[in-house]
Amino acid sequence: MAFYRAMGELPRQRHTALRRPDGSVFYEELMGEEGFSSDSSLLYHRGLPSAISDAQPWVFRWTQETRPNHPLLPRHLKLHDLFTEADTGVDAVTGRRLILGNGDVRISYVVADAPSPWYRNGIGDECVYVERGAARVETVFGAFDVAEGDYLIVPRAATHRWLPVAAGDDGFTEPLRAYAIEGNSHIAPPKRYLSRFGQLLEHAPYCERDLRGPAGPLLAEDVGAEPDTPTEVYVKHRTGSAIVGTVYTYPYHPLDVVGWDGCLYPYAFNVSDFMPITGKVHQPPPVHQVFEGTNFVVCNFVPRKVDYHEASIPVPYYHSNVDSDEIMFYVDGDYEARKGSGIGKGSISLHPGGHAHGPQPGAYEKSIGVHEFDELAVMVDTFRPMELGEAGSAVDDGKYAWSWVGGR
Repeated sequence: MAFYRAMGELPRQRHTALRRPDGSVFYEELMGEEGFSSDSSLLYHRGLPSAISDAQPWVFRWTQETRPNHPLLPRHLKLHDLFTEADTGVDAVTGRRLILGNGDVRISYVVADAPSPWYRNGIGDECVYVERGAARVETVFGAFDVAEGDYLIVPRAATHRWLPVAAGDDGFTEPLRAYAIEGNSHIAPPKRYLSRFGQLLEHAPYCERDLRGPAGPLLAEDVGAEPDTPTEVYVKHRTGSAIVGTVYTYPYHPLDVVGWDGCLYPYAFNVSDFMPITGKVHQPPPVHQVFEGTNFVVCNFVPRKVDYHEASIPVPYYHSNVDSDEIMFYVDGDYEARKGSGIGKGSISLHPGGHAHGPQPGAYEKSIGVHEFDELAVMVDTFRPMELGEAGSAVDDGKYAWSWVGGR
């Protein structure tokens, strides 16, 4: 999305020397997408961006392997069963547990109470939704304070860390609960909502005013660290089809960017700023779309008025999205279509391509005459089948597939 920002110290013209008070130069880094033929930013570092003093394997706490959804079943995954109050010292990076994944996108969940290591995803962009709690996220571009309802989009290879706000501090009653959507591509607003120059158009359900950029510049001394402190950075990457990780040691602190400018940077967006698109009869899922990546989309379902035709049926009609798996994360409210299924806050429903799905028995008829829905959910639709991660297998209720016939 071509939305230019500039922050901190910059030379008058790009690719020219930015000098320190002693006459030496800062080091310019061009961070760009698609072989530098798409969005990019220029960052000016105090240290050499390529200088590493050590590299070791990152041994994941939880396996990144997946297993096929076979036999093909709709599933109910109970995310709130993954972590208990006894699970302390968990951070928002190494503590993530893989729910579902394929070659295009992986979905993880974590309840975190500890600072994460410095981290960057070398595979693709991340879209992290804050279900509950709050955190400060420090990045080389600057810092964010994120809380319930925030999406944070972090570009591929942007170094950052998560610092959760403890439950009970600053008025937050719950720990940080984060739902991480990790792409194998870039994640951006839907192309149909953008002008040919990248501006969000008038029919888009949000605009640039709703996007929060980072506060900065943010340097090592701003977070109480010495600039020349050797620092580990955890890097997630691929080897063949496998997800692996490497821990780099840099001879300096990663917060060394004195200035940057361009159109590539992390940003936050709160779901409460999404303006739902409604109609006279039930609207299809694409009207709820908020972001897209390669072979997947992200949608959110927010509290809204619904269909105003006198005979309309507001809940979704039974449907076969033949090209997609549908993954719905139920965050809040009272989700009309799933009543009687056992699904509630903290649940995921997986409706795979090849399986017709829709409201639970009775919900279709009961919705007639309803004028508004009080619900909040985050949906990911993928265009290749999703497989179950270790966490998805651990919290599958094992009976959702039979809920339309009253169990078996």
